Amino acid sequence: MLDNKHIRVRFAPSPTGFLHVGGLRTALYNYLFARKHDGVFILRIEDTDRNRYVEGAVDNLIKTLAWAGLEYDEGPIKGGAYGPYIQSERLEIYQQHAELLIGNGTAYRCFCSPERLDEMRKQQEKMRASPKYDRHCLRLTQDEIKKNIASGLPYVVRMKIPDEYTVKFHDIIRDDVEFESTQIDDQVLLKSDGYPTYHLANVVDDHLMNITHVIRGEEWLSSTPKHVLLYQNFAWELPTFAHLPLLLNADRSKLSKRQGDVAVEDYKTKGYLIEALVNFVAMLGWNPGTEQEFFMMEELVQQFSLERVNKAGAIFNLDKLNWLNFEHLRKKSDIEVLSMLKDCLAQSKYGNIHFSNEYLLKIIQVMRERGQFICDYVTNGAYFFEPPTTYDQEVVRKRWKEDTPNQLRALINTFAELSNPGKQDYEAALHKTTEQLKIGHSQLIHATRLAVSGVGGGPGLYDILYILGRDECVKRIHSAIESIK
Repeated sequence: MLDNKHIRVRFAPSPTGFLHVGGLRTALYNYLFARKHDGVFILRIEDTDRNRYVEGAVDNLIKTLAWAGLEYDEGPIKGGAYGPYIQSERLEIYQQHAELLIGNGTAYRCFCSPERLDEMRKQQEKMRASPKYDRHCLRLTQDEIKKNIASGLPYVVRMKIPDEYTVKFHDIIRDDVEFESTQIDDQVLLKSDGYPTYHLANVVDDHLMNITHVIRGEEWLSSTPKHVLLYQNFAWELPTFAHLPLLLNADRSKLSKRQGDVAVEDYKTKGYLIEALVNFVAMLGWNPGTEQEFFMMEELVQQFSLERVNKAGAIFNLDKLNWLNFEHLRKKSDIEVLSMLKDCLAQSKYGNIHFSNEYLLKIIQVMRERGQFICDYVTNGAYFFEPPTTYDQEVVRKRWKEDTPNQLRALINTFAELSNPGKQDYEAALHKTTEQLKIGHSQLIHATRLAVSGVGGGPGLYDILYILGRDECVKRIHSAIESIK
């Protein structure tokens, strides 16, 4: 049974660009786990790899998490009792801990030049040996080490991996995991510029910030034995590990930008609802054990458990995301959709045209089943916002006959008799006209739809006529008669 009072988890991204959907899933699972168990969700920025640091990436990460509804309890800007929460502001802490390891004999200074290391790797490649440091500097005497330091020779601090040792740890998702120490290199912990590598900073921070559960991607599984050894070298208690499955393309290759969008920002720009994206990402590797696929955040918090996360890679199915977006959009209230539709119109070519709320709400009611995205209401229903200037030529060939103009003139005459017509009045008027002309209803329905919308599909014709209004419909029919030859 988990002790809810003490659960502390963290999302610890590197500020190397936009937030990847895999990063969003890691953040989400940490957030859900913390919220379910009344724990603490921490944001920590791991920016010690200065070569990959991207200006503005931290702000983007924070904004993206806020957009996703993943509010952190401690971290940059907010602060907390265990800060600072940006690793580049904690360098002295890592340097002190590296000295502790040197002092207890589990780490050592390495003075090897880049040139020597390159030559060593080339020789190992020739011999088809695994690339590992040859421990040249582990054999230095204390006098040699002091002399090198005194002469200002740059050095890194390396971890001393024990010989012939099996590293064991338990993972909630993968059960018991073992690595042989012969497969582990003497990892650099502190670089010559005083910055730590991921491994030292990660372990030190997780311990000092009292992290109880390390929930992260599968790509870090092979690094975990180094982390376990560091915990042992510091004589610290291990956290509980949970390594999440990889995200895969449909062909089961690792999800990458080469095959599609991977940044959360891309999906936001394309108009995906955050509720849909969060719902979709939650299901990438986790399932509730039921047939339920549609979730709101509150339900995810209630039902989430690490025990139901799968080991196997999760397929990124864009069709499923699109379906969820449609379902979440459909569930929103008219007022919510109205606000979103106004935003979409403001960014379109119709941005300077005023449409009343009453008019837009009518459009929303008929377009709800016809758009996966809110902006589909505008692109697929452009005729609600401007008269057609072109007409679908395939529909013209199929539906526009020699006598169609005269039939539409007759319909205009019937429409002229209407006063403040409702949807049923348009239907009755069209039926009355077809009976007078002794033609089939569908013949006039298709021609009228083409005349007022320019296309052959969409919501019900009588809905379109009612929303546009009698005078606008008459004007458009006249225009179609003149334009379509």
